[in-house]
Amino acid sequence: MVSTLPNLTSVDLSQLRLEIRNLQPQLVEWRRLLHQKPELSFDENLTAQFVSQKLQEWGIEHETNIAKTGIVATIDSGKPGRVLAIRADMDALPIQEENEVDYRSQHDGIMHACGHDGHTAIALGTVCYLAKHKHSFSGKVKFIFQPAEEGPGGAKPMIEAGVLKNPDVDAIVGLHLWNNLPLGTVGVRSGALMAAVEVFDCTIFGKGGHGAMPHQTVDSIVVTAQIVSALQAIVARNIDPIDSAVVTVGQFHAGHTHNVIADTAQIGGTVRYFNPAYQGYFDKRIEQVIAGICQSHGANYQLDYCSLYPPVINDSRIAELVRGVAESVVETPAGIVPECQTMGGEDMSFFLQEVPGCYFFLGSANPEKNLAYPHHHPRFDFDETALGMGVEMFVRCVEKFCARD
Repeated sequence: MVSTLPNLTSVDLSQLRLEIRNLQPQLVEWRRLLHQKPELSFDENLTAQFVSQKLQEWGIEHETNIAKTGIVATIDSGKPGRVLAIRADMDALPIQEENEVDYRSQHDGIMHACGHDGHTAIALGTVCYLAKHKHSFSGKVKFIFQPAEEGPGGAKPMIEAGVLKNPDVDAIVGLHLWNNLPLGTVGVRSGALMAAVEVFDCTIFGKGGHGAMPHQTVDSIVVTAQIVSALQAIVARNIDPIDSAVVTVGQFHAGHTHNVIADTAQIGGTVRYFNPAYQGYFDKRIEQVIAGICQSHGANYQLDYCSLYPPVINDSRIAELVRGVAESVVETPAGIVPECQTMGGEDMSFFLQEVPGCYFFLGSANPEKNLAYPHHHPRFDFDETALGMGVEMFVRCVEKFCARD
């Protein structure tokens, strides 16, 4: 694999407190146990049992079976103060792992190919530390172990189940181990970090016939090909060039043989954008394009359009808090990376619509160890040194947001 990541300098872990550095082997063990038992969305039963068992061992009050497999745990400092929530997702992906490691997935066709096993381990490490150091903060910390981030989305049903209430959450933070950044960096910015995610499926109905007699047909492939091309003009000519947006057609299925004009064709794709003002725009504009082209050819269509996740919008004050924490934890020249936006999506966005918060990227790639494959790749893995860094980041966020009186 050829990596475009910069060469790593040595990562200075001296800013991690000794107790967290000593916790590192345990974090690795938890992460690898979870990695071997990956589970798909809303089926994270073994993962939830593991999390609940650890919380019970530490005497942490928690609720289970929220939005099927979600867990919420609360650590009360015993002193009045604000409430900070920390969110970690737990689900894996339907990917066959290709890594030859002793902790590879034991579940055929399922893999932690996005780092959620690491997110869960980091959150558990933060619970473990704060349970022993309640004197270091005031108020409460609420840990949200969420199912189904990869889809259809577990954040919204957890919110509807009341996870941000009783006690009411004042702010929320979360992180994503990020192989687009090298170990020793943190990607944090205010405003839009990740894009809205919308998907569509469309079937074009024409009139089939012999490939030698196209005048007797309505060629669904020709119609659909024009639609695919025309959809690209939406971003190029309808969206303010100051804004970023993407319309991608990722599927095109039609026809069965060489000399038959297909009567139907199917396409499917995704739409991404940062600016919330475009919510509700693309579905209407895409249908206008499809309807117009179909009408001009005498074809019909069926369009199914679904808005999955809104954009991830970070609160400026909480982002500044996280940035300040990162500056005290990350000791490499690359340091803080503010230009870290991605058109990838995340249902952390639903939490950020309810309370101010910040979602940030924790660099986890290490090309020198061949740990730089992209997310959702069958050979995805990350440098586990990032686990301790993640715990330190979360702990300092708690200590700074829930500062002692």
